[in-house]
Amino acid sequence: MSAPASASMPAGERTAQPLLSVRGLLKHFPVRHRGGGAVVRAVDGVDFEVLAGETLGVVGESGCGKSTTARLLMSLIEPGAGEVIFDGRQVGSRDLPLREYRRQVQMVFQDSYSSLNPRMPIEQSIAFGPQVHGLPARAALARARDLLARVGLEPSRFAARYPHELSGGQRQRVNIARALALEPRLVILDEAVSALDKSVEAQVLNLLLDLKQEFGLTYLFISHDLHVVRFLCHRVMVMYLGRVAEIGPSRALYEEPAHPYTRALLSSMPSMDPDHRTEEPPLSGDPPNPIDPPPGCRFHTRCAQARAVCSERTPALSAPDGLRRVACLIHEPGSGYADSPALSIDA
Repeated sequence: MSAPASASMPAGERTAQPLLSVRGLLKHFPVRHRGGGAVVRAVDGVDFEVLAGETLGVVGESGCGKSTTARLLMSLIEPGAGEVIFDGRQVGSRDLPLREYRRQVQMVFQDSYSSLNPRMPIEQSIAFGPQVHGLPARAALARARDLLARVGLEPSRFAARYPHELSGGQRQRVNIARALALEPRLVILDEAVSALDKSVEAQVLNLLLDLKQEFGLTYLFISHDLHVVRFLCHRVMVMYLGRVAEIGPSRALYEEPAHPYTRALLSSMPSMDPDHRTEEPPLSGDPPNPIDPPPGCRFHTRCAQARAVCSERTPALSAPDGLRRVACLIHEPGSGYADSPALSIDA
């Protein structure tokens, strides 16, 4: 793989306008076996933007809300609160009905096999979406065959095959082609390469970069692999226990993480250098229970820099350097944390 995408992002993309804006997104799942209205706070008030033409990475421990956020963005599950604005229009409103929105936003799931209909040849799986949206069957099949060729699967060999006749990498290429069949502007990739071996993963990542440039796509890329995120993404959003901990340019976030959780997360990245091996775990303990999260900053129970105020006050997403936002009282002016910046008179 070549240099990280963040290192070569065009200046025009760095100043792009938001294609997708998320405000106050919330999803709580009721816990049936517990009384008192107990809920799992899967996504608990998330704000972020995806800029046109960029790749935004989303990282965090399992259970932090990454996949739930993706499903909320696709309206596969109903949010409890919040709004999603796509290209200046509210999703689900009269201005932007779900049918039109889903034509412009598509998703590639982690499990390449269960994402496909096992009784349908792959060319028909790819052509199904365009047909639903009004494209004639002949034109939809022609588009499917063209997309198969673009993702590296020769139509004469693969078009009539069924999902069980393909390898995992080939099936994921089919899923990518299917996502592109409606000519979307934004593609959400939820652990799209995590089930592939490393050689196939590299091929699919390079394919995603080529398709992004060819079709002018915007990506929201969810992954556990921090090395892959660094390679592919222009900006990175770090989530912890249903909330955003930090979001900012990939290079700045990897080289100088501002949130203690981001630092711990990055220190867990394996290194091939024997002089830089991780000998002690960067974090101790498990994430708190999402049914009963701790008060204040949700990371304070595992944070080495926590102070008394961290359990009393919930940090806001502040902008310490103008390039990124971080939810930590250390960087929030006037937060009461001993080392936080002073509150500006103009604030």
